[in-house]
Amino acid sequence: MLDEVERWLKRRSWSADDRPLDRLLAAKRSAATTVSVVLPALNEEATVGEIADTIRRELMGEAMPLVDELVVLDSGSTDRTAEVAAAAGATVVPRDSLLPRLPALPGKGEVLWRSLLATSGDIVCFIDADLREFEPRFVSGIIGPLLTDPTLHLVKGMYDRPLGEMAGQGGRVTELVARPLLNLHWPQLAGFVQPLGGEYAARRSLLERLPFPVGYGVELGLLVDALHTVGLDALGQVDIGVRKHRHQDGQALGRMAAAIYRTAQLRLARGHLVRPRLTQFDRGENGFEPRTTAVDTEERPPMIEVPEYTARRAA
Repeated sequence: MLDEVERWLKRRSWSADDRPLDRLLAAKRSAATTVSVVLPALNEEATVGEIADTIRRELMGEAMPLVDELVVLDSGSTDRTAEVAAAAGATVVPRDSLLPRLPALPGKGEVLWRSLLATSGDIVCFIDADLREFEPRFVSGIIGPLLTDPTLHLVKGMYDRPLGEMAGQGGRVTELVARPLLNLHWPQLAGFVQPLGGEYAARRSLLERLPFPVGYGVELGLLVDALHTVGLDALGQVDIGVRKHRHQDGQALGRMAAAIYRTAQLRLARGHLVRPRLTQFDRGENGFEPRTTAVDTEERPPMIEVPEYTARRAA
């Protein structure tokens, strides 16, 4: 590990317990900072309600108004996700209602990109909507450094990710793909415990300047681009405990890995690249049958370049 990264780890890694809620609220009020929380959701009726209700009760009430805006960005759910989220007190925004002149592409990154049009906070905090046993510290811990230190621009959550009953075995794509890529090509980012984690917060002034890969590569893309835009010392991470969520099967992980590798590839060589495809295999009646899918390659431009966004911010 680079000496620079070892020093960064000591200076820019914290626990959620390091900043009590009353300190965060005082800092928020002193700086007149607003906070938006975004839950990107696709068929998450089983978990989105508990997450939204916890944020609303614990972080949006009169006693602790730490969060100003709670938005569930619905990516075309076919279950009761929107109904459950609204009942829990969240503002539900359909993905396709934002920037309708631009047909939506499938993928998490597309939803996160469009969420900048649906929110107004100076700090935007992203929380995955499939978390179980959600705790308010997932939000307060991550936004805490941004509220108390103006030199920070992006903060990632770090946590244990159990796989079933096995501790620390989650994050398989992180260990097999993302961590080797970062260590080899962006060693300054080698200190991030969960580089692909979906729980992180950033200043709007940074997010609006970054391109967003539309698919699974969004977290790696944002992290790498943030490093080049604001530098390592403007990035941090906070230990928020244990993260429990729904795990993907092996083939879904393969598609995630391909998209993440492609995102890295684009940042290593911006020249002309053949649109990649990924072939996977299912066992059928006549043996293994190939199934080929396109790898997410599209990226949305920095939001600051979108006329509708700049008009909305100027209004």
